Amino acid sequence: MDKAAVVWFRKDLRVHDHEPLVQAAKSGLPVVGIYVFDPKEFEETRYGFKKTDRHRARFVQDSVEDLRSNLETIGVPLLIRHGDPAEAFSVLSEHIFIHSVYLHEEIGSEELAVEHAVRDSLPDASFMVSHGRNLIHPDDLPFAIEELPQTFSQYRKRLEAAETKVRAAVPAPLHVTGISLPKSLSLGVCPTLSELGLNELTRPPRYTGGSSLAKERLTDYFFTKDRLKVYKETRNGMLAEDDSSKFSPWLAHGCLSPRVVYEQIKRYEKNRVENGSTYWLYVELLWRDYFHLVHRKFGNRLFFASGLRDFSVPWEQDEELTEAWINGKTGYPLVDAAMRELKETGFMSNRGRQNAASFFTKNLGLDWRIGAAWFESELVDFDVASNYGNWLYSAGVGNDPIQFRTFNVEKQAADYDPAGDYIKHWLPELSRVPVPWIHATREMGFIEQEEYGVTLGKDYPLPVIDLHEAMRERREQFKQAMKQNDTQS
Repeated sequence: MDKAAVVWFRKDLRVHDHEPLVQAAKSGLPVVGIYVFDPKEFEETRYGFKKTDRHRARFVQDSVEDLRSNLETIGVPLLIRHGDPAEAFSVLSEHIFIHSVYLHEEIGSEELAVEHAVRDSLPDASFMVSHGRNLIHPDDLPFAIEELPQTFSQYRKRLEAAETKVRAAVPAPLHVTGISLPKSLSLGVCPTLSELGLNELTRPPRYTGGSSLAKERLTDYFFTKDRLKVYKETRNGMLAEDDSSKFSPWLAHGCLSPRVVYEQIKRYEKNRVENGSTYWLYVELLWRDYFHLVHRKFGNRLFFASGLRDFSVPWEQDEELTEAWINGKTGYPLVDAAMRELKETGFMSNRGRQNAASFFTKNLGLDWRIGAAWFESELVDFDVASNYGNWLYSAGVGNDPIQFRTFNVEKQAADYDPAGDYIKHWLPELSRVPVPWIHATREMGFIEQEEYGVTLGKDYPLPVIDLHEAMRERREQFKQAMKQNDTQS
């Protein structure tokens, strides 16, 4: 058997800015790519949710198929497998001599366990690991990971004070010597949603995966529609597609490199305008990096009930309240609209996520890990560091300097959905309800309910809790938990 270099694709489903692919091409060996659908990624979690449900699974399917097409244009075949990755590599080694495996670094404990198993299955192969998930290479940070600043603001200021540079994106190879596969080895196809143990989609996907569409979206948002210049002013919108960049699904799966986004920001600033909006999108890329660095520093503490803090909040578990939140039936319109959008599309705006998470933890008082697990299951743009980092932040056990930061979901509705358009879009039963009741339906009396065609408790739920009383109770619980920790220490 001839020697071959294998590029193992995971959360880096692109050809551009892909150092492992470039290194494999330079190795002088024939190259083959592989992507493995690991059944463990689609199993139920301890909370009864699929780890990856249909919205994200469909996005990954599309992304892998697009990756195969893009690799074919430069001469590299992509093998697609469904099963245990270590077994997939072991079987592959029976057909080709795997001299070396090129891959991007992953830092999660589950991903590392899978990687170690693959290494064990290929004792004679060398593994060449590159970094490619973040905007700024970890080696270029002006501090050791152990000295990561405690807040994002401090982190950003340290980077700017040191004038930390972003490395240039690596150009995609124009042609690679691909391997000639033996006839006994099939390329394989993506498993269906059914084969992954998931239900079919009930509506067309909101976002289609793949690097090709990612680059189209980048060009469209920046240059065709010229929306970058107003990003800071519109980013909190929840209904219009161009309120924000919507790059997150492609960034999460590595269909789009953050360094390429950065380079296009700089191109836009040079050719169009440099303003607060162009800077703010750069800041959002830094936020993404920061959560990844928090994960790198703290590891599995991201998943502890106490998070990054030294005290434990008495989180509750209430199945009835959790179901009301999941299904968008809490009686608080902004939360319900956001949760129904998530369930139907696999997406929710950042403003919606902040309100849904704050309500879950600071009003319902429920274990934040349950909410984070639901987001993990449903979100098409799930990123473990960003998702769990943001939930820690919302729960008050993360990197937020204000430990009991809360969102008044009724005031937020009035501020960010003033006409109620977003709420009415996702809660059609409230389509006739005007301002101000659309933001706080609980305040409608019998006359308003009859006039606007909605009966609370029948057509739309009564509130599952008293918003302000519940918040006072949670605040007191938080204070007691902190006092108890101070006493013990």
